[in-house]
Amino acid sequence: MLELAFLPEKKYMLRALELAQEAAAHGEVPVGAVVEREGVILGEGRNRREAGKNALAHAELEAISQACQTLGTWRLTGCTLYVTLEPCPMCTGALINAHIDRVVYGVDDEKAGCCGTAVDLFSLPYSHRPTVYRGFYEAESKALLQAFFQTLRKRG
Repeated sequence: MLELAFLPEKKYMLRALELAQEAAAHGEVPVGAVVEREGVILGEGRNRREAGKNALAHAELEAISQACQTLGTWRLTGCTLYVTLEPCPMCTGALINAHIDRVVYGVDDEKAGCCGTAVDLFSLPYSHRPTVYRGFYEAESKALLQAFFQTLRKRG
């Protein structure tokens, strides 16, 4: 169900794209994420799996964790997550558990996207189901990923 009063704001996705560029500059898959509520960025993150040698160091989890710290609660009701790539199973589970209201993402993840592309975890009978907005700044998000993986393939 779409909210008629909600329109994704480009400044938050542009910040997520900046964070994705930072990730790429550090040899990480270029994914950036921002948690926003009522015009305030509460948390942001970028992939850090390689640097941290940590499978859990996804951009979404970093942004959610920061937002929880900022608000002093695990309940992120009223918040929107902006992310450059459709969330994976782990991150989608975190969105459900954190009670994020809206997910705005750039590009579909054909292999691991769980907001409706590979699987739709939000269609299952969980107590919380965010509204999903897909394809926001899709071309820019896709270009970052393509450039990163082309460079990676050239290195061998």
